[in-house]
Amino acid sequence: MVKNITDYGISIKNRLTEMRQSQNWLIESVRQKTGLYFDTSYLHKVMTGKEKSQKIISAINEILDIEVTE
Repeated sequence: MVKNITDYGISIKNRLTEMRQSQNWLIESVRQKTGLYFDTSYLHKVMTGKEKSQKIISAINEILDIEVTE
């Protein structure tokens, strides 16, 4: 079963587009900021609502300068 991307996930995609940055850039930025393991699979889980690590979400929000959470 494929889980649809959440509104938060759409916010991440839209902000990356606005910033002209890639998901790989975001992944590396989150790794540097948190010191935690983070990869494309983990990002996908965040964007579909399957993973809700507050530390990761806070880092994404800060890096992308967004305030949307679910």
